[in-house]
Order: sequence, then structure tokens, then C-alpha cells
Amino acid sequence: MNNHDVPPSRQLKQIDLAADLVVVGGGMAGVCAAIAAARNGASVVLVQDRSVLGGNASREIRMHIVGADSHGHKSGARETGLIEELRLEDAVRNPHRSYALWDLLLYEKVKAESNITLLLDTTCVSAEVEEKTDGSRHIRAVHAVRHSTEDQFRIVAPFFADCSGDGRLGLEAGADCTEGREARASYGEEHAPEKADNARLGSSIMFMAREYPTAQRFIAPDWIRKFSRSDFKGHRDVFSYEYGYWWFEWGGHLDTVKDNEKIRHELLRIALGVWDYVKNSGDHPGAVNYALDWVAPISGKRESRRFLGRHVLTGQDIFNPNARPDGVAYGGWPIDLHPIEGVDAPEKPACVHHGFPHLYSIPYGCYCSRNVENLFFAGRNISATHVAFGSTRVMATCAIGGQAVGTAAALLAASQATSTAALANPEGWKTLQQCLAKDDAFVPGVINEDTGDLAKSARVSASSQSPETPAAAVADGLTRNLRGTWGPWSADATHLWKSETLPATLRLELPSPTPLTEIHLTFDTGLERELMLSGSDKATAKIVRGPQPETAQHYRVMVNGKLLVEEPFNYLRKRVHQMNSSEPVRLVELEILSTHGVPEARVFDVRLLAREKP
Repeated sequence: MNNHDVPPSRQLKQIDLAADLVVVGGGMAGVCAAIAAARNGASVVLVQDRSVLGGNASREIRMHIVGADSHGHKSGARETGLIEELRLEDAVRNPHRSYALWDLLLYEKVKAESNITLLLDTTCVSAEVEEKTDGSRHIRAVHAVRHSTEDQFRIVAPFFADCSGDGRLGLEAGADCTEGREARASYGEEHAPEKADNARLGSSIMFMAREYPTAQRFIAPDWIRKFSRSDFKGHRDVFSYEYGYWWFEWGGHLDTVKDNEKIRHELLRIALGVWDYVKNSGDHPGAVNYALDWVAPISGKRESRRFLGRHVLTGQDIFNPNARPDGVAYGGWPIDLHPIEGVDAPEKPACVHHGFPHLYSIPYGCYCSRNVENLFFAGRNISATHVAFGSTRVMATCAIGGQAVGTAAALLAASQATSTAALANPEGWKTLQQCLAKDDAFVPGVINEDTGDLAKSARVSASSQSPETPAAAVADGLTRNLRGTWGPWSADATHLWKSETLPATLRLELPSPTPLTEIHLTFDTGLERELMLSGSDKATAKIVRGPQPETAQHYRVMVNGKLLVEEPFNYLRKRVHQMNSSEPVRLVELEILSTHGVPEARVFDVRLLAREKP
């Protein structure tokens, strides 16, 4: 049927929108990209094809968010910035581990930003692209459809970010991309196969079960797969019953986009088949009182397309401990490769981890298309080989990449640039790095060099301190304790002030009275521990599901002896307080009255931002 044959009353309503940045995909990378851009002054349209935000971390899939600290094996490497804010909020407001509340937290955070227009249940379907004489491309607009409201959108912007996982926007825009595994000789990667192929990591479907006071029967459908004890080898352990199991993996030998429905059905057969084994084989008597409570409606996808950027991250980059001058994010998860056959290859281990002790930098060029000049990407689709992707794909690493992309887009939009290349130079990298550092996004080798931060020239003192944790540490430009194992750029050293008792007072006296615009505080939130929402009781046992004990709870900020703000129940790491007066400031005092557990005050960083001259 042609469009003119459709009765007008049944046509989709056309809605035109415009913004500084369009983000397609509302997983952790997309959420962080949108919030980062909005908080840095850009207008954003966030397009998400599901009813909830969070992607693989949402209630629809329920995978826990892991990252550079490698399930706690790299103590202190936990990501900060926006993902830390979200994790801290969730731990305090959702101690009982409801994925529905986690989804609502993400929704709340996005809706709280007046600069963001959120389009849920909306699918990107095409893009308007200008082809330039030099062969490059420039996206003019994105077209999206929301069938639930019978609307179609045309969204115009100077910059776009594909955070969709499968790369739908980039594909529509003609962005160079790749799929499958590269040959070993292509990039000299020892962990790549000898010959290139179209194989990829498979997908999984999770389930959750609940324990009852009495025995619970499971009657297996006749369409499930059957398993026996011999199928569970090589990290395919049934060690608990409430949350399982990431190794329900299948479909790596297929096209994870075009064959997704086939993969989902087979994963449902596998999930129910494994539960049938747990309940009815007799090998797990401890499961007698457990019953299925939830089975994921969609599969959690690990891999599909990867875009090609100005830099392709390789296995050599992952194993390189040096900080890069163009680094804007980092990773630490091992190169985590799985057999393409998944559960069909019980003789192979479910995963092989190629570990390393350091943290690696992810350069700006991995987030920028090499042939579409105004296209960013963040998430599992960044510019990386299959081997490198084995590390970068985890969600906390995706999230900080999203924050970098959103921040970069805001900087570019503010300068009226037309290409991501405007930041692809030493000055641009440094500008982006300093903006990320101000927003508490850690980047290896980057310290605070903000010339507008007057704390760097202040005389810092405290009511008490120790030689190892002096008051002056709050102005040394670093916002976490470092480990020598992280790379040549790092060393075993603490970078926080710790008092001897409570209450405690930190004082910063400026050389001369100067008007301030903002006071930034960075507290200790126990980066040495894992912090995530997980359905696993074993994983949760290592996590504080509430305020972190190191964090200042009740504090006051005094300016020139007058109260600026009093916060009786803080649990966040990063706090920013606005100055509503142009009165010159000589003295800033931070008085910490209590924490959530430890008997001393702990502060990593204080910034005193000067008011710009007219």
C-alpha cells in the first residue's frame, strides 16, 4: 500500500524536534551520555526503544554492572562520576534490591534534567545524511517512530551518539563498522583466531527464583532442552538458586541481530531446561523449596556490530599500562572471551579471562566515527577489535564512555563546532579531560589543572590530621587513592584528608578575598569495595546496600564565618554547592559532624571555583 492510500486519520503524527545532541539508546552508556551533556549545558533528545532505561542492567534483563575493579580484584579502581552517583543512590534508596526501583531511579535522573527530552518506546528508523565531496558523511536528522502514541519524529541536531548496542543509528548513517572476530594477523593480537570469521559472543537469559517455607514443584514444559550433570563444567557452576546464570549462553555462531528471535527462543528452552535439571534431577536437594519468580522476557545481548573510529582499540592497547594523552575513559576488566557455541560446548570453559594488573586508557578516537563527522558512539559498539571488546563491553566501562561522549558533545555544541574532530587534538583532549575531572570522572594520568580552582592556592589546615593523610591532600588534584600496579603513571599513595576524631573541621584560606561561584566537595565512598545491584546473594554479600560507612553524613559549609549550607543526610561522593552572592570570600570551612560509620572525617577533594570576571 502506498502512503497516499492510507486514510489520513490512521497516519502517524509528524513531530519535529531539535537539540544539541541526539542520543539513540537508553542503556547505561546512553543514560550517562544524556545526563552528562545536559548537565554541561546541552539540550538532548534521548531515544530509547524500550519502556525502561538501563539496557542489560534493567528489570528486563537484570545483569549486574561490573567494570574496572573486576569484581573487587582491583581494589580502588571502581568508576566514579555519574555511574558512582547512580550506584550510591541505588544502594541507599533500594537496599532490598528491587530492579523496578533501579529502573525508576534512572528514569528519575533523566527526567530531572530539564535539558533532556526523553522518548521511550521510540525506535530510530532512519537518518538524513549529507555526503561530502571528501567522502565523509554528516547526519542532519534522525527519524524515529513511537507506535504507542502513533507519532513519528524528525530530530535535528549538530551531534548524534549511537548508544544503541546494535548500532542502528550508525548503520542508517552509513558509518563504517565491523562484525565478528578479526584474524590474528590483522592487528597482531595473540588471543585472536588465526582466521577471521563472523563469530561473536553469545547472548544469555537470566532468571530469578524465590525460596518458600515448603517444597515447590516444577512441572517442565515439553519444549525445553534437557540437561544432565555432565553439561555443567568449566565455570558452569550451579552454586545458588536465587539468581542464574550468566553462562546460559547461546547464539554466538548466528547473526545476533537478524537471528535474535531464534536465539531468544533457544535461550528460553535452555533457561527452563537448566531449572528443570536443578529442580528435578536430584543433584540439588537444596533447591526443593525454590520456585521460579521471574524469567527475562528478552535476551541479554553481548555482541553485534562494532563501529570503526579514528582509533581501533586492540588487545595491545588493553595490555598497555601507560596513560594515553588522548585518554577519556578507562577499563580494567580482563579480556573475557567465550566459546561461540555457548552451552553446546560443555567440554570448553564458559569463559577464558586474560587478565592484567593495570588499568588501560580508552582514547577519544574510539568514540568517534571515522567517516561520519558528527557521530559519536558509546557502549559495546565502540571502535575496538573483538579481543579488546572482550574487556570494554562491561557496563561500568560503557557508562564512563557515555559520560565522556556526552561531555564532549556539550563542549562541541557550545563552541558551534560541526565535527567530532574539533576535539581530536592535544588541546581538545585536555579540555575534555579537565571537564570530566571536574565532574568526578576519573581518567588515568589526569589531575586537576583548573586555573579557576582557587583551592590550589589556598592555605589548607584542619582541626586534626595525620602525616599520611594531611589536610593539604584535598587540593593536590587527585580524587582517589592510587595503586602502583595500575601503571607507570600511578604509585601507591593516599590522596585524602582524614581527621583523627569527629567532629572535624577543614579550613581553606584564600590569599586574598575573591568571589566564588561554586564549592565542590568529594567524599570517600569506599572505592575499595564493589558497589552494584545484583540478584546474586553471593555477590551482594560483599556490598554495602546502604550509605557507605566512610562517607560524611552530616556536614556544614561555612563561608566567611556564615553558614552557606547544612546537609544532615549526605550519602553521595560528589557534592556541588552554588554561591548565590558575589561577596568576596576569604575563608571556607567544612565541618563534618558525623559519618555513616567510620570514626573520622574523610575528604578527597575540595574545589573553590572563582567567579568569572565580567
